[in-house]
Amino acid sequence: MSLLIEYYLRFLNLIAPKTCVICGNRLTITERTLCCICNLHLPRTNFQKNPYDNNMAKLFWARIPVERVAAFFYYEPHSEVCRIVHSFKYMNNPENAEYMGRMVAAEYQLSNFFDSIDGIVPIPLSWKRQLKRGYNQSYEIARGVSDITGIPIINKVVKRRTFKKSQTKTHFWERFENVEDVFQLINGDAINGKHILLIDDVITTGATIMSCAKEMKKCGDIKFSILSIGFTR
Repeated sequence: MSLLIEYYLRFLNLIAPKTCVICGNRLTITERTLCCICNLHLPRTNFQKNPYDNNMAKLFWARIPVERVAAFFYYEPHSEVCRIVHSFKYMNNPENAEYMGRMVAAEYQLSNFFDSIDGIVPIPLSWKRQLKRGYNQSYEIARGVSDITGIPIINKVVKRRTFKKSQTKTHFWERFENVEDVFQLINGDAINGKHILLIDDVITTGATIMSCAKEMKKCGDIKFSILSIGFTR
């Protein structure tokens, strides 16, 4: 059966070749989303090596109880690497988000980043935003992480009441005002007493994460780790 599947995949690759989301070159039969060269040259942060003391973790110090904080790579707007995020955020490719989740999880497991984490909560979208997009990209990333680590995704813990405007169009302080009081805790019992991994696609100021975490903290005893695909310097 495996041989038949391999022949089938080779046939599909022949008639409809897949290309690297960054450079556009044709992928080999063993590659998905990224070619080996672009993967090698990703501007990795390596935050998993110092998960409590890094530039992204410092955004959350003394604001929410964080254990570990990391992003997979540095996200530079209009750079080639930002095509990865654009592909699953704006171009209807949720499978790329799941793949990146699997990729970061496989690498970060080597540093014990996921030790003691009880559950994953992806940052929710408003229902209007999710209906328009068709999926929540943070949930797709979480699916990939869960597949590799075995940590369950905890659904329907918190919901996003409104969507004011995109964070990409706001300045530093506006980002905090834009997400103030937009989240609502709906099932605190599911997370009380647990170590939760919050997952988002790209983090800049951390405003969205902090707003969501503060609402979840109302459940009682909870601590957080944070993971994203991109981090804007």
